[in-house]
Amino acid sequence: MELFPRESPVTRDVPADAPLAERMRPRTLEEFEGQEHLLGSDGPLGPVLASGAKLPSCIFWGPPGSGKTTLARLLAERAGLRFAAISAVLSGVKDLREEIARADEERRRGRRTALFVDEIHRFNKAQQDALLPHVERGTVVLLGATTENPSFEVIPALRSRARIFTLRALGQSLLERIVTRALEDRERGLGKPGVTLEPDALELIARLAQGDARRALGLLESAADRAAGAITRDHVAAAFESKLPDYDKGGEAHYDVISAFIKSLRGSDPDAAVYWLARMLEGGEEPRFIARRLVIFASEDVGNADPLGLVVATAAAEAFDRVGLPEGKLILSQATTYLACAPKSNASMLAIAAASEVARERGALPVPLPLRNAPTELLRQLGYGKGYQYPHDHPSHFVREQYLPDELRDATFYEPSDQGAERDTAERQRARWGEGKKPKR
Repeated sequence: MELFPRESPVTRDVPADAPLAERMRPRTLEEFEGQEHLLGSDGPLGPVLASGAKLPSCIFWGPPGSGKTTLARLLAERAGLRFAAISAVLSGVKDLREEIARADEERRRGRRTALFVDEIHRFNKAQQDALLPHVERGTVVLLGATTENPSFEVIPALRSRARIFTLRALGQSLLERIVTRALEDRERGLGKPGVTLEPDALELIARLAQGDARRALGLLESAADRAAGAITRDHVAAAFESKLPDYDKGGEAHYDVISAFIKSLRGSDPDAAVYWLARMLEGGEEPRFIARRLVIFASEDVGNADPLGLVVATAAAEAFDRVGLPEGKLILSQATTYLACAPKSNASMLAIAAASEVARERGALPVPLPLRNAPTELLRQLGYGKGYQYPHDHPSHFVREQYLPDELRDATFYEPSDQGAERDTAERQRARWGEGKKPKR
């Protein structure tokens, strides 16, 4: 038994002058390539359709050009559902209500509706809330598409009522196959007799497309407009807009790139760090956001191994506010490369994390009497401040004293690393407190 019984292609009115990517959209699931991890016999969508089960509400999460819209449409058609589509960018609550009303009417006639919401992450909470009761009642089967992580952008109530499927960027060999098919397809394809594609040009299109079939077909179409016969690498290069890869400062790429930036800093790779910095700046990221992250990083990951790291990061944030772009890029680059090359220690971060955990678990432990403030005679009679030793009255301005509550008197929260200036700090603390005087908790 075939996983997807073969059926005749779906007829759609696609104008002959529509973009190549639109003309080449798969018309059946048999034409749809890629995403085998979802559609294969062992994938989560394969058994659902093979068994004749109803199509559940779904949210398709994946990068641009991975086939989210096409897959949603084909699955709805295979399940015998009426397909209605709205865009979360262009549509509001009024449009949503109209589609729901029509879906309700169709349901009374015996036909269910798959409501496809493109870029569902663009709907605010109120708009997503408006969808919820109709999904719960089964008025519509919700099919959402998003390039953003649903965990962040889709309300929990909707996520709990839909299955989330992750689509992957298309591989280079698959993109080459899609481009070749578009070149050769006489019915819907490029439609330019005599035009051929040189192998290195095909490879370049697939590489520049970065997993996006729509981008690959757009490059082919644009390169073909520049070629009289064979499409060469030069034609493809001319068709490609010279810009850095997509960066959506409000979306998933935002989180991925800032993560790569911080991890490159932590890994002491200035070349990688400054590259990700450039990606963010060229992509339109708010520079003050980057500056704030540098200040945080200086304490979290450099710390006392190089106390100047925080000075450099703070100065960079202030200097950028005075200078702005474009010269401010130099300031952010200086701070980035300094912090990347600095010795690393997360001892301060670990110290506050450990101390906070104990503070939460043990509650408000009493302050030792010698450390208490004694502004009145009554408090002094009660022993507040009694026995306190002023460190500056002692050699080396240090005196052994118990500064922690009795229950934590031997606890250690801050353990200096052996990196940079913190190595000297560790030696100084050992000289003051001795080895093993304050063992780990």
